[in-house]
This record gives sequence, C-alpha cells and structure tokens, in this order.
Amino acid sequence: MNKIPKNMRGVYLNGHGGLDKLEVRDDIPVPTLGSHEVLIRVGAAAVNNTDINTRLAWYSKSGGASDDASWSGNTIHFPRIQGADVCGRIVAVGEQVSLSRLNERVLVEPCIREAHSEILELPWYFGSECDGGFAEYTAVASRHAYQVNSKLSDVELASFPCSYSTAENLLTRANVTANDVVLITGASGGVGSASVQLAKARGAKVVGITSLSKSNKVLSLGAEQVLMRSDSVVQRLGENSVDVVIDLVAGKKWPDLLGVLKPFGRYAVAGAIGGSHVELDVRTLYLKDLSFFGCTVLEENVFANLIKRIESCEISPVVARTFPLIQLADAQSFFETKQHVGKLVIDLTDGE
Repeated sequence: MNKIPKNMRGVYLNGHGGLDKLEVRDDIPVPTLGSHEVLIRVGAAAVNNTDINTRLAWYSKSGGASDDASWSGNTIHFPRIQGADVCGRIVAVGEQVSLSRLNERVLVEPCIREAHSEILELPWYFGSECDGGFAEYTAVASRHAYQVNSKLSDVELASFPCSYSTAENLLTRANVTANDVVLITGASGGVGSASVQLAKARGAKVVGITSLSKSNKVLSLGAEQVLMRSDSVVQRLGENSVDVVIDLVAGKKWPDLLGVLKPFGRYAVAGAIGGSHVELDVRTLYLKDLSFFGCTVLEENVFANLIKRIESCEISPVVARTFPLIQLADAQSFFETKQHVGKLVIDLTDGE
C-alpha cells in the first residue's frame, strides 16, 4: 500500500453563489474508502459547465432554491468538492477490491451508479452529489475507475471523461452512422469539439456551428463545413438537409434546428447554454416524424467505448489552458468568458 496522508489540499464549494464560494483548503480529510471503492491520487481534473451551473444553482427550476440545484435535481450538501473529469492513479483499495488495481492509471466515469458501496436508484454526477476531483485525492466505486493505457499526459487525459462521454452518449442515443450528416451546435466547446471528433470517427459528415475566430480549429477537428452563430442554418443548409442535430445551445434559434432536419431526423440535446426555454411548433415534430433524445445518463458501454477510442488514438485531446489547483476560481472565471476552444484543466502536478 502507498503511504496516504490524513489530510489533503483541495477546493471546497461552500454554497451556491459567486466565485467567493470556492475555498482552497489544506486540511481536508482524505476520503475513507468503502469496501468497493478505490482511492485515486489525482493528477489532473478539468473544468466543466456543470461546475459553473452547480455553483450558480442554474439547474434549479424553482428560482435558484437549493433543494433541487444539482445535476440530478437533488439537494447539494456543502461543503462539496467539485470536479467530474479526473485522471490519476489508484493508491489504495477497499477490502472487496483486488490489490492488483493498485498503481493503475485511471479515468473516472462521471455518471455514477454506485456510491458508498451501494447501488443508486438514480445516477449521480461525480463532483455534484458526491465529492469529485478538485483535490489531491478522490474516492469512487471501483467499477467507475477505468484503467487507461495511453502515452498522453494526465492533463490531456483529464480533458476526455465528461465532455467526450457526453458526446459519445449523444451520438449513441441518436444512432449516428457513416451515412449521416450531423449538425453540431457549440462546436468549439468541450462537448461540441468532442462531438465533432467522435462523429467524424464514425464516418459521418459533420457541420459545426461556432464563431469566426474558432472556425479553423473546428475544421481541423474534422468538420467539413462551419457555420457562424449569426448565420441562419436554414438559409445556409436548406430545409430537410441534416440527418442528426447534436445540440448544446438551444436558445432563440432553436426552431431552425428542426427546420433543417430531414423527415425521420434525430435531435439529441445535452445542454442549453444559449437559453433553456425554446419555442416548439409541435406540427414540425409530428409531421416530420422526428425523434428527440434528452441525454444525461450514460448508456451502457459508452465510457468503455470511449476508453477504447482513446487507447487506439482515434480521438485527440483539446486542451486550451491549464491552471494549478489554487487557481480554480480563476479557471472557472476564464471558463465563463467562452474565449477558448476545448478544455481548461487543473493540473495537480503543477508546483504550487
């Protein structure tokens, strides 16, 4: 067994609100393991929209009340350590976990079905309903710690779990194949850029929506065509021109996304950064025989398939910038500017 300290450095989220709710501490107890859990020495952990949304109580449908402000609609118990994207090494195991897992390099599956050695009725999100990776150590059920064999750095690998599993889940639910034309909104963001790569890996033709300053990057990731956010997608692409829409934006232009879908087209959504309320003409939905997929809980095998794609180098990490752990608030602040392409990653190996 590795020598494990009693306390660790980490960042507490002490309540819903501004960046002042984030507190760097050096006296956080190292997690105590349940019988089916592993302890991970965190090498890197990336920042996600969920971190911001949870802190701001954006998920709450009752005006920011704290009783439904988590990813799953449950109450967040503070203090909470956020951070869903985790790469690190297993340094200790629970009594029901094989010692052979020690020193494995792992990625954490962010959609949690087991916690505290119990099977959950409804899945949790790592770093939301339970503590995550913005600390030197984190604990998770062994089944959610996937060994990864890769030459990529911890920082690069930490860019994958949340965004790429969300993207792979969207594509899986929408049954994207090599025969499809796929329109991806928010194509320069974490999930968007992952969706571009993963759709291309399936052989699909990809059209991305982004800003002019980020268009070349989206093209380099595999998009065959890029539209500007200000464009009318109907005018640029034409009615009934797209098989699948992967949406992370929603907002005022949402009806146009249905306009470009072909009859029997598929619409999959996992975000609403442009606005959560949209106008739906139900006639478009039923007269075109469209299928809608809300995508949060990962389908079975999605994360395992993602690990295979990483190990076979089918996809590449997109890291915009790194920060040390003590600058997590700065990282979240920078994240909200939306001036980057790819992921912002907290490097816990960075000297502090």
